[in-house]
Amino acid sequence: MKIRLFTIPNMLTLSNLLCGTFALVSALKYGNLEWSFWFVVLAAVFDFFDGFVARLLGQSSPIGLQLDSLADVVSFGAVPAAVLYVMTTRSFTEEQTLLLYVYAFASFLLAAFSALRLAKFNIDETQHEEFCGLPTPANALFFTSLGLISARTGFDFGGPVLICIMPLMAWLLVSPVRMFALKFRGFGWRGNQVRYLFLLLAVALIAILRLYAVPTIILAYILISAIRWGMMCRATGCGKG
Repeated sequence: MKIRLFTIPNMLTLSNLLCGTFALVSALKYGNLEWSFWFVVLAAVFDFFDGFVARLLGQSSPIGLQLDSLADVVSFGAVPAAVLYVMTTRSFTEEQTLLLYVYAFASFLLAAFSALRLAKFNIDETQHEEFCGLPTPANALFFTSLGLISARTGFDFGGPVLICIMPLMAWLLVSPVRMFALKFRGFGWRGNQVRYLFLLLAVALIAILRLYAVPTIILAYILISAIRWGMMCRATGCGKG
């Protein structure tokens, strides 16, 4: 079987990966969390267009699927973990080495759960129209946007607070909660109600809070998805048995 490595979709996926590595260097080497955020945003753009272009050009392939997940592990798994690590440990002194390692382990567990999420996505045939668990790009944007806010305002979210948030976000990555995807079924209202309402809410939050709206939008996405999933389970009895 002839394997084509250097296709346009694969180049877009590799661009996603490169953005992820630049974001890692920005966070861990230079402590620049603002750059990390923008590199993750750019990685998310490449992540969206690689699949779109693959379908448009008829160049979808098994290697493209695997490459996409490998890139996402870096851009949307390792990067938010690195940003979390920087935010929670930058005020530590030399005498706090043990606590530093504890926080480092807790922070990079986020990367491990992201890898589990991506592996699950690759073999789960029910995630074409919606997601099972929090998508890794959403999780990455949540933590890196907190890093952006901290970098621009000097606000300290507090290491213990962030470390306590991490287990919840890690669980959401691999949870059974069904989360809607922004894949529209045409442009009509019917069948797209949740998507349109969410986009209107997102636009309103951006207009009010600008870039600082990003973590709020991610939390709104989680809340709306959880309510929607709960209503579906109540109607179908999916939580029984």
